[in-house]
Amino acid sequence: MKKKNITKLSIDEVAVSKDRTRHNAPDGLALGRDFWKKAKVIYPEGPKKQLTVRLDADMVEWFKQNGRGYQTRMNAVLRSYYESQKNSPHKS
Repeated sequence: MKKKNITKLSIDEVAVSKDRTRHNAPDGLALGRDFWKKAKVIYPEGPKKQLTVRLDADMVEWFKQNGRGYQTRMNAVLRSYYESQKNSPHKS
């Protein structure tokens, strides 16, 4: 994605913003309210790549509340999403 396409919004601006999903976008899978309560977290082993990433402050604090290993837990959540999507056709 090009930088000119990135817009910064506050939480209040997001709450009142118009949905910008493509009109022909497929519906996502319905995960249900208890999805994450039942989800199996898999902690991958092996080499990791260090990088700088910007995340919402409230999300980082929520992961940190559970103590040490918060970055590993965040990685596990991203891996779970990746594993569920990696064989799906990529759409831009």
